[in-house]
Amino acid sequence: MILRKTDDGMDLIRQHDHGWVSGDFAEHWKERPPSSVRFAIRYHDVGWESLDRTTTWNPESGRPFTFVDHPMQEKIVAYRKGVDWVEERDSYAACLCSRHYASFFEKATDEMAIRFLQDEQKRQERLERKMDKETRSRLAPDLALLKLCDDLSLFLCFNPPGENRHPWYRDGFHYQGQRFYPHWEESHTLRLDPNPFSASFTVRIPYERLTEAGHVVTTGTDVVRIQTGEE
Repeated sequence: MILRKTDDGMDLIRQHDHGWVSGDFAEHWKERPPSSVRFAIRYHDVGWESLDRTTTWNPESGRPFTFVDHPMQEKIVAYRKGVDWVEERDSYAACLCSRHYASFFEKATDEMAIRFLQDEQKRQERLERKMDKETRSRLAPDLALLKLCDDLSLFLCFNPPGENRHPWYRDGFHYQGQRFYPHWEESHTLRLDPNPFSASFTVRIPYERLTEAGHVVTTGTDVVRIQTGEE
């Protein structure tokens, strides 16, 4: 779950809904990536679907658990389940998703996290043995695109339309030696500088709005136009 603080409560956004928006960014990339890469990006958080069916509260923070503080054991089960699901459909996409999640634990000291990292490294080795040299050489740049699209979607999830208040992306987005800066043209129109997209498009982010006490006030959808500035 992704939590966005509001003036009088909070918005909750499901992880797979965020992942779907990541896929929208990939679909409109100027150099449109291959289908396996687009599949990995859109479905990289599919393992969260079961966890996000219910809202679980963190007794320490007094707010719902998010992907940041969710209990490690449940989170790792979701990660593994999601990569398994992707692998059943596309082995190259699964290798990308596995690398993405494994990168979270490169400096892990927790025994459970270390075991997950080791298991995913074995998965990657198994999948990469089936690839030719050229295909393996694409893994790093394709993973970089996955992480960028993930960040672009998180930017929209963390920030109310028209704002850039979350600290993670105030200095823009780094990708392959480039930096992209977000600019709100209007409250629901976003442009990146420089523009990396083939055409303007619209993304939709469903959310559930809660009071501080946890009562559901309403549900809604943020509709944001990603503008290239080239029309």
